[in-house]
Amino acid sequence: LVMKNNLLLISTIIMSLLNGCSKKQTSTDSAVNLESVTIGSKVWSKKNLDVTKYRNGDVIPHVTDQAVWDQLTTGAWCYYNNDPANGAIYGKLYNWYAVNDPRGLAPKGWRIPSFMDWDEMIKSLGDPSQVAGMLKSTMLWKSPNVDATNSSGFSALPGGSRRSSLSPFYDITEQGNWWTSSILYGAAGYINMHYDEKKIDYD
Repeated sequence: LVMKNNLLLISTIIMSLLNGCSKKQTSTDSAVNLESVTIGSKVWSKKNLDVTKYRNGDVIPHVTDQAVWDQLTTGAWCYYNNDPANGAIYGKLYNWYAVNDPRGLAPKGWRIPSFMDWDEMIKSLGDPSQVAGMLKSTMLWKSPNVDATNSSGFSALPGGSRRSSLSPFYDITEQGNWWTSSILYGAAGYINMHYDEKKIDYD
């Protein structure tokens, strides 16, 4: 997410183009208590999204059943493994429909970052093939958490993903994925960081 000119992170989960999840903010539907950090020219949220309503006040459905999730064409959220304990650490997972909903997933004053926002932020830190460690938290990632220093203050967490399959939840502690507001090659775009790599992937 970006706050007007600030970015509120939305951690994501990706499965198919549309049936993925995302996360990032605080445990409130208000932007008042968001922890933030300035990187480059913008202010970014340090917390994964954790809202239950769109900006206009409409409720975002909580969907736990995988068969229902697979058929969605509207916004929804879940916890990793449908476990609220994971939500307390990593925030909620949102599908692309929630991210793309015109009612606004980001709290008032914030927005979902585009690829351009991410590219600007990452290049302000250095080479995209080398800077993931500057963004990753030094905690919760599987070992080896390659080059992790969190020197940017971004505090990226490995919240895993939800996908359409017999094993819908995967890669918690191993990777973090962040939805963007951009479409890339006809699909919803996201940013990826992995526990054993120093690069940042744009997918």
